[in-house]
Amino acid sequence: MKSCKSRFVLNRIALQAWLLTLKLLRCPHCDCAASLNRHSLLYGNDPAASANQQCVRGQRVFCSNRGRRGGCGRTFAVFLADVLPRFTVTATLLWQLLALLPGGGSVLSAIHALGSTFADSTLDHLLDRLRGRLDVVRVWLCGRVPAPRSSSSDPLVQTVEHFQAAFAHAACPLRQFQVDFLTPLFG
Repeated sequence: MKSCKSRFVLNRIALQAWLLTLKLLRCPHCDCAASLNRHSLLYGNDPAASANQQCVRGQRVFCSNRGRRGGCGRTFAVFLADVLPRFTVTATLLWQLLALLPGGGSVLSAIHALGSTFADSTLDHLLDRLRGRLDVVRVWLCGRVPAPRSSSSDPLVQTVEHFQAAFAHAACPLRQFQVDFLTPLFG
């Protein structure tokens, strides 16, 4: 199995539990065992707060190459699943927007119905980024379940329906996608 350079966990409790197992895990870069240590917390813009406020988005892990440790000295990230790396918008907010699309309305009406504090152009840009990544995302989803029949000709709406089929019991299929496949939604 291909090792990933980042990892996702569902919540902060799962993050703490995962961090307790660090000495039992191998580095994704050098495959060295018993060399992983906690590094710094990952902070980013808090989408629920006003400007200039930060929230914890995950934890950085260090592969120690000090002393007799045989590690590589590199780090990798363990993100909370609601985080879309490099974006302030959360996976939950993006899913709420995507869930409004199969209703048949326009993207702009779905953005307004969401009532988000983000600018329309921000969410529209994020949807465009997702449209550009549909080929990769659909391959991952097809590995889990076949694509469901869709009455829509819009590939984005078809992908939303595929997410719903693949992660039917998940509160937020985008979060579950990142946790299960250990890959960021936007690569």
